[in-house]
Amino acid sequence: MSSQSLTYRPEIDGLRAVAVFAVMIYHAKFELTGTNLLPGGFLGVDIFFVISGFLITSLLRDEWVETGRISFVGFYGRRIRRLLPALFLVMIVSLPLAWEILLPGQLLEFAKSQLASILFVSNFFWDVSLQEYGAESALLAPFLHTWSLAVEEQFYLLFPLLFVLLGKFGSAWLWRLLMALGVASFGLAVWIAPVDNSSAFYMLHTRF
Repeated sequence: MSSQSLTYRPEIDGLRAVAVFAVMIYHAKFELTGTNLLPGGFLGVDIFFVISGFLITSLLRDEWVETGRISFVGFYGRRIRRLLPALFLVMIVSLPLAWEILLPGQLLEFAKSQLASILFVSNFFWDVSLQEYGAESALLAPFLHTWSLAVEEQFYLLFPLLFVLLGKFGSAWLWRLLMALGVASFGLAVWIAPVDNSSAFYMLHTRF
C-alpha cells in the first residue's frame, strides 16, 4: 500500500454521511413537539475531526514504516491541493453576494473573516469575536464554518512534526504519548468549558 493513499474504507464514508446528516439537521433547526429534533447534531463536526485524525495518523504511520521518514513537502502539498481550491471557490462566489446583502459594518467583518480563513486562523477570529456557533447572528457570518477548517489545518501543520518528534522515542512510546496528549486535551476541554465555552469549542488544544 502506498504511503500516500489508503485502502478504501466504506465504513468511514458511512460515518461521514452520518456526520453530514447530523450537522444539516442541527442547522436546519427541525423541531419535534417544540424541541430541536437533533440538538446535539453539531457533534457531527467532532466525528469529522476523529475521521481526519485517524486517516492522517494512518498515512503518517504507513509512510514512517515504509520509508523510515516523513516527507513534509509531500504531506503539506497534498493537504493544500485537497483543501484550498474549494475554499477559494467559496470565497469568490460569496464576494458578490456579500456586497449586495451586507451592510458596510457587516461587510468589514466579512472581509476580516475571509482573511482569517485564508490564514487558517478563523477559529481564533471567531473566538475573539465571541461568535456563538449556531446562534441566529451566525446567519450574517458566512465564514463561521471555516473555524473547523482552521482547526484541521493547524492540526495538519503541527501533527506531522509531533509525530516525528515523538517517534524518536520508539513506536511504543509514540502511541502512549499521543494517547496521553489526547486525554490531556479532553481534560482541558472539560475544565475550560464552564468558564470559557467559546475557547473550549473553537481552539485546537481542546480538540486534539
